[in-house]
Amino acid sequence: MNIDTALKEAMAIGGAVGVALVDYDSGMSLGTSGGGDWLNLEVAAAGNTEVVRSKLRVMSTLGLNDTIEDILITLHRQYHLIRLMSGVKARGSLFLYLVLDREVANLALARHHLKRIEGDLQI
Repeated sequence: MNIDTALKEAMAIGGAVGVALVDYDSGMSLGTSGGGDWLNLEVAAAGNTEVVRSKLRVMSTLGLNDTIEDILITLHRQYHLIRLMSGVKARGSLFLYLVLDREVANLALARHHLKRIEGDLQI
């Protein structure tokens, strides 16, 4: 699947508010969908790049021989899910950033869908 299809699939997840595919080497998003006036996905993509970089630095410092599957940030009304895209061919520095409405979303199902999207995405 291509980027546009992947973003559409992510927005079809129950409770999805916005999604971005982000390159954490550059901090730039390769595509976004959703968001709105109160959720600037470009700013969120850049900010969450720092979250991913920071966690990778900590893992390196601790000598952890492991990889990040996803990072969850829980707010009172939202889930912010960062899924590192280790399975994407030709690019090792991508993540999907998905914002979910907590009242509607099923977190386990959202994680399952993002994992499937990761497996199908080709860049």
